[in-house]
Amino acid sequence: MNRVLLILLLCVVGLSSCKKGYDSLAEERTQAAKDDEIIQKYIADNNLGTVTNRIDSAGIATGVYYIELKAGTGNDLYTNSTRVTIDYTGKVLTTGYLFANSNSFHPSFSLGEVLRAWKLAIPQMKKGGKIRVLAASRYAYGPYPQDGINLPANSVVDFEIELLDVTN
Repeated sequence: MNRVLLILLLCVVGLSSCKKGYDSLAEERTQAAKDDEIIQKYIADNNLGTVTNRIDSAGIATGVYYIELKAGTGNDLYTNSTRVTIDYTGKVLTTGYLFANSNSFHPSFSLGEVLRAWKLAIPQMKKGGKIRVLAASRYAYGPYPQDGINLPANSVVDFEIELLDVTN
């Protein structure tokens, strides 16, 4: 009898966690719609419509947009192991709060270890190029606040990235 009760209890716990997953998905969709609305309004309010490009991933539109500030030259072949050296700043799109800045230090990253927004945006560039990236929270830090840099959860971000070097 105890075994039957234990199995029944495990089933109830398992089924209740399925409900939470559904709520989480609904919350993600609601946040995605909010983020996209914020970005679209920003683009319209600042007359950026003719210079802003939305990035597609496998033919599906994403919540990542970019504006080419300076064209680059050279390598345009990227993989997850491609190493990029960049100069960047990161701001919250809605407030302008500067939460990240590489200053005079130019970090190098493997493309596979950066934010999803960068994984999509950096391959749009060539060495020496500079872009501005507007990214929905789901392509940046998502629902997780970044306490160390005072970045609230679900922040829509605005990065300016200069691609200094590319190594495959």
